[in-house]
Amino acid sequence: MKPIHHGSLALSAALAAALVAGCSSSTQPSDAAPASAPKAAEVTSPEPRLALTYDGGILVVDATELDVVADLPLDGFNRLGPAGDDRHVFVSTAGGFRALDTGSWSDTHGDHSHHYAGAPALTDLTYSADKPGHVVVHAGTTALFDDGTGNIALLDPDGLDPVGPLPETDTYTTPEAHHGVAVPLDDGSLLVTEGDSESRSSVVLLDHSRNEVARTDECPGVHGEAVAADSVVFGCEDGMVIFRDGAFTKVTAPDPYGRLGNQAGSDESPIVLGDYKTDPDAELERPERVALVDTRTAQLRLVDLGTSYTFRSLGRGPHGEALVLGTDGALHVIDPETGDVVDRIDVLDPWTEPDEWQSPRPALTVEGHTAYVTDPATDELHAVDLESGEIRTATLPRTPNEISTS
Repeated sequence: MKPIHHGSLALSAALAAALVAGCSSSTQPSDAAPASAPKAAEVTSPEPRLALTYDGGILVVDATELDVVADLPLDGFNRLGPAGDDRHVFVSTAGGFRALDTGSWSDTHGDHSHHYAGAPALTDLTYSADKPGHVVVHAGTTALFDDGTGNIALLDPDGLDPVGPLPETDTYTTPEAHHGVAVPLDDGSLLVTEGDSESRSSVVLLDHSRNEVARTDECPGVHGEAVAADSVVFGCEDGMVIFRDGAFTKVTAPDPYGRLGNQAGSDESPIVLGDYKTDPDAELERPERVALVDTRTAQLRLVDLGTSYTFRSLGRGPHGEALVLGTDGALHVIDPETGDVVDRIDVLDPWTEPDEWQSPRPALTVEGHTAYVTDPATDELHAVDLESGEIRTATLPRTPNEISTS
């Protein structure tokens, strides 16, 4: 397993400078790809691409030009997660985790690196799962969690090859199936949730032989994970659990019910961004506060945005800045060290979160210095330069739902 590399923790100066500027092995190309979809050709550098789900398929978009390079039909409600090799995206779909080849890749031979752009395709590379759930990339390893069985498949994403067999996997199965998550660590150990269909409150550290080394049972409703510099965190219904230096630390929310169910971390910051909900009985709570949790001190700070947001609204910028896409249509930029909202970039018209969580709503993902924001109300994709605030917009042929980088 490849080691994880952590960036600098010196945020304030960087933020100030940045923010003042306001299972077979064959590949089946889809017949629905536009005629203009590129054939494999050498380019000067990898061409970053985005994958976006819609009702009935997946669009692949050139992240630089915002051109649609493929329209790939796929029935059902599909979810996306980067595979970890800068080329593939795992699609959580009926039958398992299916690899989508975005068509952008690099080959390195000795001292020479060759970059290619080609036609995207849904491959036949599929890891079977009853209920494919969380996809987590960490320490050079990708973990696929099957909620239906508790089975976890661990693979080296660099082994994904559209014309080759599936990469071999290490596997582990939790004692009972549940909606869970696993995080591989660079020494071969594994962090994994435990629970059942009724409840879940545990996170366990397993060594490379999958023997239990440490655990916490103090995370009711455990959901989601994020990496912040040298820590891994898990959200709870009463705060958060931090794993750092081989031990678990509990962060207690200031409210009796304070759920941090979705988190966004950055290698550039020791502080995690999380959503924050306080009503356990709400069918749909529209919170206006977000949480910032310092993994060094286990301190939680709440930031009032004055607008609501959703679970697809959280992101991190290139310098570790916390990003929240509000229902007021603005991208709110927060300095995680101070909790100050240091910038606001108007991107969309005001919008309302739909009642059903599967329904399309604006979504945020970040690649480098660019934040990508979808607008299902107008079928548009916006690329926001986080340094200058400049926005580029493209109209999509479908109504977007989820979005992922490769």
